[in-house]
Formats: sequence, C-alpha cells, structure tokens
Amino acid sequence: MKLSVLIFRGLLAFTLIGSFSLSGQEMTLLTKDQAMAQMLSANFGIQMVQKQKLQAENNASILNSGYLPSVAVTSGASYDLQDQEVTFRDGSLNVVDGAETKRFNAALNLNYTIFDGMGRYYNYKRLKQSEKLSGLQVRATVESTMLQLFTVYFELARLTENETVLKQVLKNTKDRLTRANYGFDYGQNTKLDVLNAEVDLVNDSIALNNNAQQLVNTRRDLAVLLNDNLDKMFSVDTAVTFLDDLTLEAMKKTAKSENVRVLIAESNKQLSAYGVKFQRALELPRLGLTGAYGWNEGLFPATGFATKNISSGFSAGLQLSWNIFDGGANRTAVKNSKINLETQELALEEIKIQVDRDVANTYGDFLNRKKVFELLEHAISTAQNNYDRSLDRFRLGQLTSLELRQAQINLLNARMNANMAKYQAKLSELTYLQACGQLLNVPL
Repeated sequence: MKLSVLIFRGLLAFTLIGSFSLSGQEMTLLTKDQAMAQMLSANFGIQMVQKQKLQAENNASILNSGYLPSVAVTSGASYDLQDQEVTFRDGSLNVVDGAETKRFNAALNLNYTIFDGMGRYYNYKRLKQSEKLSGLQVRATVESTMLQLFTVYFELARLTENETVLKQVLKNTKDRLTRANYGFDYGQNTKLDVLNAEVDLVNDSIALNNNAQQLVNTRRDLAVLLNDNLDKMFSVDTAVTFLDDLTLEAMKKTAKSENVRVLIAESNKQLSAYGVKFQRALELPRLGLTGAYGWNEGLFPATGFATKNISSGFSAGLQLSWNIFDGGANRTAVKNSKINLETQELALEEIKIQVDRDVANTYGDFLNRKKVFELLEHAISTAQNNYDRSLDRFRLGQLTSLELRQAQINLLNARMNANMAKYQAKLSELTYLQACGQLLNVPL
C-alpha cells in the first residue's frame, strides 16, 4: 500500500478521534420532565416575571388599600432666651434679662376616611385585578419559555439521532474504502474507485464533525435556558409520543376560555372598567374622621402671669369635602377612561378572532407534519431496502461505487428528514396546545 494512503488514513483517524471525544464521555439523561422542572425553578425570565407577580401581590394587600386609618406621633420642644421689659396695668415695671421660655408638646393623631365616593373600593378592585393579570403574565412567560425550551430540546434530540445515522454512514464508507483498496491491490478495481471512496470518507467525516459541533452549541443553548453549567454534559430523550386525535379535537372547545392571550385581554378590559368607576368616584363628596390626643407643657419667665402651664386631652372632628368643579379635568379623565375601556373591548374581540385562526392553523400544521413524518418513516424502509440491494450488487461487481453512493445518500436523507419531521410535528402539536390553552395541562 502506498505511503500517501497511509498518511491519509492517519490524518483521518486523528480527525475522527477529535469528533468522537465528546460522544465518548459518560452523560446523564435529562428527561423532558426534568428539563421542565429545572426551567420553572431556574430560568431567568421566569424568575423575573415571578418577582413582578410578588410586587403585584404586595400592592393588592389590605395594607395598600386605603381602608386602614393612618396614625402618626408628633412631638416637639422649643427654647427662647430674651431680654424682656413688661409694664403692667398698675404702672409697675418688670425687667428681666435673659428670660427663658421652654415649651414641650406631643400628640397622637388619627386620620380615617369614612367615605370617598367608593373610589377606595374600586381602586382595591383594580389592585386585585392587577394581581390576577400578573399571574396570567407569569403563565404566558412560562408557556413561551416552554416552547423555546422544547425547540432547543428537540433540536438536541434531532442532532443526537443524526449523529447515530452519520456514524453508520461513516462506517459504511470506511468499509467501502477498505474493500476498494483491497480490490485495487488485487487488480479488481481502478484507482478511481479508491479515490471516490476517500473523497466520500472525507465528506462524511466533515458532516459528522459539523454535527458534533452543533450538538455542543445546542447543548449550551439548552443550558442557558435551564440556568445550568454551560460545560455540563447530558443527553436527551429522543422518544416522541403524540396525543390521540379525539383528545386534540376536543381541546378546540377550550381555546376561548383557556387561551392565556384571551384571559389577559379580558383582565385588561376589567381593569379599564374599574378605571371608569374610579374616575367617577372622584366626583362624589369625601367624609373623613380626625382624632388626636395631645400634651403640652410650657415654662415661662417671671414677666408672665403664669410660670408653668400643662394641658392634655382628646380632640376629634369630621371633615367633609366635595370638589364640585375642578375645571373639567376629572370629566375629561372619565371620558378618556371610557374610551380606553372601548379600546380594550375591541382588543379582546380581535384576540378572540386571532385565537380561532391560530387554533385552526396550528391544528392543520400538526396534521400535515405528522402525515409527512409517517410518509418519511415509510420512505426509510424503502431507502434501506434499496441500499441493501445496491450493496449486494456492488459486492458482486454489478454496481459502480457512484451508484452505491447515491443509494447511501438517499438512505441518509430519508433518515435525517424523518428525524426532522418527527420533532417538527411534536413542536406543532405543542403550539396547537398553547393556542387551546392546554399546554401546561397535558403530559409531555
């Protein structure tokens, strides 16, 4: 065998060792359920929107409602040092240099709104509705992140299956190269057969190396979504199951009542309705209660009638206010809030129509892609049969290496296209479930 062939094989072996080094490491299996659980607990986007939900819950607390009274404690002290000259009614004169006056006070003040035109009530309703809306936004984020997660997860699964296919193709090509070299050594083949096999071996090695790099990159993409170590090695579950047609068909009925976009639009509409009522409440009178307990003490110089004064006691009162006319500002605000409510009603109707469209489109896409997958699965058996027969004829010298290579490529394409179609069909099913509002309610 010529030295150039030995050198070529040595370089090729070095390349293959690099491409197989990652796959040779022991990896733990990351199941779909495990990926979901880690995403829910660690994903940055979900964590941030959950923090916003906590803020909404705090805002909707009774402590932020305005229903509770306000209580404040005040205290003070003052000191005066003056030269005083006092003339009394009887004509006597009293002069004091450096007269000191000391005053001390403390008070406990209570303020409570008895009636504010129901504004406090509707504001509290708005806060509660905002809390509900925040929960829906968390759900929307979880659903979109879940679709993003499985887009990457299934891409990693596809590349994993492609790796198995490409390794088998590479093995078959190496066997063909070995056979071509033996045939050339014994005068049964031409040098062209050997060169064709070597070129195919290089191309198959490059394809495997490219797939290996894509595997590494996609695994890192998944690690980012899971907030995990970028260098962590793990494999994924390549098994895919589809829901039965009756279950999928029944889910269409839940779209308008469970779709998160519809629920968010309904929540925004309700918020606008409370906004109208809140603005109207500002036109009504307000009644408030005030109460206080106070203590005062004063120490006076000899120029005064008293040298010391202490007072303490309770006080209470009612305050009524009514902004009869504020220049039209609140009336304008009421009109604008009504317009906002009408806008939210239109947005809700638009979203309902869009959801109907999305349900129909995603269901059609799923059925089509599932059918394509089934056809491609059948094509695999046909391409495998064609390759096996072609290999037998090649071994008998009845088929050229180019014709065998074409059969090999046909089998490779059939397998890889079927892998892609399988995961595309599953992603279409998940998108359909999201449109129906059932993405988080079904097994993966």
